[in-house]
Amino acid sequence: MARTGFSLSFAACLMAGSVSGEETIEAVAKETESRNETLRGMLVINEDNSHFFGSRKPEDMTLDGLHAFVDQYAGSAVTHLFLCPNAMRASFRSRSRDAIWDPVDGKEPQGMWPQNAKRLHEAGLDPYKVWIDRCREKGVSPWLSMRMNDIHSVDEPDNFMHSSFWRSRPECWRVPNGSAGPWSNRAMNYAYAAVREHQSAFVRELLERYDLDGLELDWMRFGYHLTPGREQEEGAILTDFVREVRSLTADWSKKRNHPVLLSVRVPAHPDAASGLGMDAVSWARDGLVDMVVPCPFWTSSDFDIPIELWNERLDKAAERVTVAPGIEHNARPWPGAAAVANDLASLRGFAASAYHRGADSLYLFNWMDSGTRPVTASDYGLLLRDGLTRQTVLGSPCRHPVCYRDTVPSGFPNGAQLPADARDGASFRIHIGSKPAAGKVWAVAGLGRREGISEARFEASLNDRVLGAAEDIVNPQGFGGGPVRAIRFPSPLDAVKDGYNKLRIRQIDGSAVQQIVWVEMRIEP
Repeated sequence: MARTGFSLSFAACLMAGSVSGEETIEAVAKETESRNETLRGMLVINEDNSHFFGSRKPEDMTLDGLHAFVDQYAGSAVTHLFLCPNAMRASFRSRSRDAIWDPVDGKEPQGMWPQNAKRLHEAGLDPYKVWIDRCREKGVSPWLSMRMNDIHSVDEPDNFMHSSFWRSRPECWRVPNGSAGPWSNRAMNYAYAAVREHQSAFVRELLERYDLDGLELDWMRFGYHLTPGREQEEGAILTDFVREVRSLTADWSKKRNHPVLLSVRVPAHPDAASGLGMDAVSWARDGLVDMVVPCPFWTSSDFDIPIELWNERLDKAAERVTVAPGIEHNARPWPGAAAVANDLASLRGFAASAYHRGADSLYLFNWMDSGTRPVTASDYGLLLRDGLTRQTVLGSPCRHPVCYRDTVPSGFPNGAQLPADARDGASFRIHIGSKPAAGKVWAVAGLGRREGISEARFEASLNDRVLGAAEDIVNPQGFGGGPVRAIRFPSPLDAVKDGYNKLRIRQIDGSAVQQIVWVEMRIEP
């Protein structure tokens, strides 16, 4: 990809002479008073560490097969591919950690992922180098996204995904030698120098091995990195780690003769992020990062990411640091509830809210081309073709579900508004972005299985304006929370407000108390 969007003074600064890491960091911050043009108007897709290898046939492990993966995004609305090369292990032959196909207790893993990755290695193909080169040929910006503490399946100690480092250092877990309930007990603790050194070695290897446009530190895999209960107190440890990485990317920017930018994925609310030791606001203000991705973990998408608060906290740094909110595969109305996959309408609703709150870029996680893709192949094609521009979003159906925040410190509110007792009635705060100038607006509720559900009647108001009579929705399967009945209330356009809207729903008839398990606003232009 052409790099003409980068500041020439920035590049000159990085190439000028030999300076210390601290001096380079200060120069980076000074020379990027304005946000890099390449970090505006982005549509980012994260390709995880297993998806390609686990979704293709052995005969696709060729140069043509690797090119075909990138080529589907060529000329599309996708501007950036963030390619993840690792969890605990690497999906290539690394010198600093196990490869995904390395044996465990003498037994080589036989699944598609490890075996396909091994096939590429044996063919002399490094998928990440091939993809980076192909991205540049096709006008897509190539980044690498490093998972900083992946703990998939740590309740299965012999799982092939686990590294020899993790197996041999249980004393370095967040709860030393702890149980896997919850999994986060067995995440590595960055308070230990050995953990930091292990992770730093991989950062250094990635920067040396690959000529990338940027590196992302994915702190949301899995979001817990320090001693339980002491995360905020120990946050300086992560700050120092990010500072070290910034110094490395600055050095490699000089060596590569182009900027190597730095992004971080962190919890959706700035106070939740700092409370867990990921003080991305300070990182941005101190010139350590170029991009912040506030986002959920995986349990649910967060449709109420306060981008305006992030930009307010960043202050002047907001001029040079991009805040690109991220959406996940799932929408789940409260912890433990049944989830539902997002669709294009909920994705566009997420985008509409984000744009209204000050975002100009969006980040999609677990929206790969198959497997965990939440939408059909045809809808995925529409996403790649039309993207999520303001014009596309405002001209398309949008859904705004009520979900919650899934990664927060102990005692921090997760924003869950459901489930709710329908007899008492409940009010819901829903951010929709800009109010529609035309079309139809509906308030939607999903109802859980209760005696007398089919006979129960309900009323609703939006911003204290009484809505029309409830209408039954034939198929409630597109809603989370496990509803067996769904209803909608038509709303006049002049009852709708920009930004937050207050929706109140109450049961007015029926012998048994009903339960509201799903709520959304739906806009049809």
